[in-house]
Amino acid sequence: MIIIKTNAEIELIRESSLLVSATLSEVAAFLKPGLTTLQIDKMADDFIRDNGATPSFKNYKGYPFATCISVNDAVVHGFPGKHVLRAGDIISVDVGVYKNGFHGDSAYTFAIGEVAPEVIQLMAVTRESLYKGIEKAVAGNRVGDIAHAIQEYTEKKHGYGVVRELVGHGLGRHLHEDPQVPNFGKKGSGPKLKENSVIAIEPMINLGTKDVYYDTDGWTVRTKDGKPAAHYEHTICIKKHKADVLSSFEGIIANEKKNKELFSDY
Repeated sequence: MIIIKTNAEIELIRESSLLVSATLSEVAAFLKPGLTTLQIDKMADDFIRDNGATPSFKNYKGYPFATCISVNDAVVHGFPGKHVLRAGDIISVDVGVYKNGFHGDSAYTFAIGEVAPEVIQLMAVTRESLYKGIEKAVAGNRVGDIAHAIQEYTEKKHGYGVVRELVGHGLGRHLHEDPQVPNFGKKGSGPKLKENSVIAIEPMINLGTKDVYYDTDGWTVRTKDGKPAAHYEHTICIKKHKADVLSSFEGIIANEKKNKELFSDY
């Protein structure tokens, strides 16, 4: 069942979503070679709690961390740990927060130092595909219109692998609500998008094959061919003519450009 939110509830989701964005902005300023992914997770966890919220992911179905940090061939749900970041890595950081009874959810992929040009292009195309999907996220369209726009741009135009096993989702009082929002599909298919419903759109795009597998930790999803993957996510509210994007990349991009350890020209 797709839950329609009141205007007041949407503003609470916006507050949670913008706190996610602020957390990712702090990550953008903090990232550098030599850090472990666990250090990044602790910083994000502390920042979320210092701002009166709790991490949505921590203890969700047994997940033990505040963030999902996925490096290189890890697509999503990467476990923070002792892995040390090096120049040339790309890192997806996925964050959720719970505040005032509502969740926010967003993700961003960063390049540490100089990264291969084909990987920079993958990141750029994946981020652009998110906005291609958002353009279709208007009342009266269907979930398949979002999915098709993302697939058409990433797979059909650029030849990348679009992950099938993982999807975006509705959210609100619960981290995962209906509908599921795939990154592949047919125009005009799937549930109809209704005004004031809230969804997270999150392209997960692989440089090579679309095929993935689960690592031995039971959570981390990796590309089957070992090639890198990129992941970007916004929380958005469905409106009549144009989606209302509740999260923001502005602060992330600003800090990314200030951080000399990151490559941000894409």
